[in-house]
Amino acid sequence: MLLMFSMLLFPAVLGLESVVPLFFIILLLLIILSSSIKVVTEYERAVIFRLGRLIGIKGPGVVIILPIIDRRRVIDLRLVTFDVPKQRIITKDNVTVDVDAIVYFRVTDPQMAVVKVKDYFTASALLAQTTLRDVIGQVELDDLLTRRDELNKRLQQILDEATEPWGIKVTTVALRDVVIPEMMQRAIAKQAEAERERRSRIIAAEGELMAAEKMAQAADYYAKHPIALRLRELQTWSEIAREKNMIVVTESASKELGTVLGIVKKQE
Repeated sequence: MLLMFSMLLFPAVLGLESVVPLFFIILLLLIILSSSIKVVTEYERAVIFRLGRLIGIKGPGVVIILPIIDRRRVIDLRLVTFDVPKQRIITKDNVTVDVDAIVYFRVTDPQMAVVKVKDYFTASALLAQTTLRDVIGQVELDDLLTRRDELNKRLQQILDEATEPWGIKVTTVALRDVVIPEMMQRAIAKQAEAERERRSRIIAAEGELMAAEKMAQAADYYAKHPIALRLRELQTWSEIAREKNMIVVTESASKELGTVLGIVKKQE
């Protein structure tokens, strides 16, 4: 009887001992599987390295990563904006200005952005600061204030060419603010005031010239048509008489007497 019980119990114990390791094996496999399955969103790409060697770019969607032997680097493909800190720069005409800018760029080749440069964001930011100093230092203050669109395009072109080997596309560069010293602001204000004064004098002189030309033409016309001059004189009297408080003395056809045309203000 004891022998039979032991024979029945041995398979049960043996089965229990085999189930426990199997459970741990299944649990380990589930953990490995969960760590191997990664989801890459639509605007991202995963650069995969297997045992240190680049095997390619994966995504978007579900990506299988082999534990321990695979490493991944996720790159965002969306447009990135960063602010170039304010830089104190000396322009070509020796004026100190503080300039800051905004740079818009995106990654077009994730593989090159990972393999060619350690940190593409930091490298692009430092390059933008250096390029801003170089470009602004080659222009005069007047060009910096009036030709900002051309400078933006020039900065964008230089940065785009420099970052192209890193798989980066610089789309826009915009100079945001230009701060000049207070003394220079006063000098610019004086210059603007003098320029406006010059323009006003030129306009006044041009007006005097046009008036003189018209008066010369009128004099020639009146010399040819004395009656027109007389009619103009009568019209002038009529305009003066509207004031009702003036006396006008004019020459008459008679040499002995003068004609006095007076309109005196009515007494109240």
